[in-house]
Amino acid sequence: MPRALVTGAAGFVGACLVRRLLQEGHEVHVLLRPEQEWRLVEVQEDIVRHQADLEDQQQVARCVRLARPQWIFHLATYGAYSQQVDRERIYRTNVLGVVNLVTAARSAGVEVMVNTGSSSEYGFKDHAPAEGEVPEPNSDYAVSKTSATMFCQHTARKEGWRIPTLRLYSVYGPYEEPTRFIPRLVVAGLKGQLPPLVDGSVARDFVFVEDVCDAYVAAARAGGEDLGPVFNVGSGQQTTIAEAVSVARDLFKIAEEPKWDSFAKRSWDTSTWISDPTRIGKALGWRAKVGLREGLHRTADWLRRTPCRGRYEN
Repeated sequence: MPRALVTGAAGFVGACLVRRLLQEGHEVHVLLRPEQEWRLVEVQEDIVRHQADLEDQQQVARCVRLARPQWIFHLATYGAYSQQVDRERIYRTNVLGVVNLVTAARSAGVEVMVNTGSSSEYGFKDHAPAEGEVPEPNSDYAVSKTSATMFCQHTARKEGWRIPTLRLYSVYGPYEEPTRFIPRLVVAGLKGQLPPLVDGSVARDFVFVEDVCDAYVAAARAGGEDLGPVFNVGSGQQTTIAEAVSVARDLFKIAEEPKWDSFAKRSWDTSTWISDPTRIGKALGWRAKVGLREGLHRTADWLRRTPCRGRYEN
């Protein structure tokens, strides 16, 4: 099995991907944020830790040399959450960090680096955008992710080296940030309650984290003539908050009526947010398999069993 290095390994998706790689028998090296290691406590003896500031080219190069990975999965990011507002850090982490990592990986002879993009690169759309559409990012975070994607595409095609980018939609599941909508919905649901809610017409394309991990592994294994492809990773099905709440009320037998607009609407909320997963289906044979009801059930089951449940109930 190829040796793998995961950046952002202590984040939500990164921690789940680490588990997936370990289950498959990979030797897994990780770049960690020490304050977020709670997600990796259960597998701490099975991984090799490295610490480096992605903004420091020498530190990054040293870690890549020590890890000697065949595969790199780049998930480290900053600015995806509303409290992450340091503009300079957004660009240093998401653009300079990618440049440093790509440079180090290429120098070390890494076979493939899977970059993590974002659906926010498209900006607001009234349809499901395909990967070939011109990005229209409308935030510093989206601009930084678009810049990183374009750099990865350029480098891959110029140097003949595989760097696919996955544009993730609304990923949810075990280990998601406790303040996000789905964890709050599940925690409240297990108590027969509902959390504060935004306008019910706000839409998402929810995709379960296990399906997303499948996409990362498929992208690393794939070949193809396009060395810098971009893939949308979403269910291809739009779900409004009202529809998600309806599913949760039925699943958890919640009698309480929703109180819409009891949570303030955010600048990025929109009534249209849906992926077009056609390309990834054709190129990698990937599709989202876990529907929202099953995904909520799996998340609730995990929450009942996990030692870190207290983080979600505070």
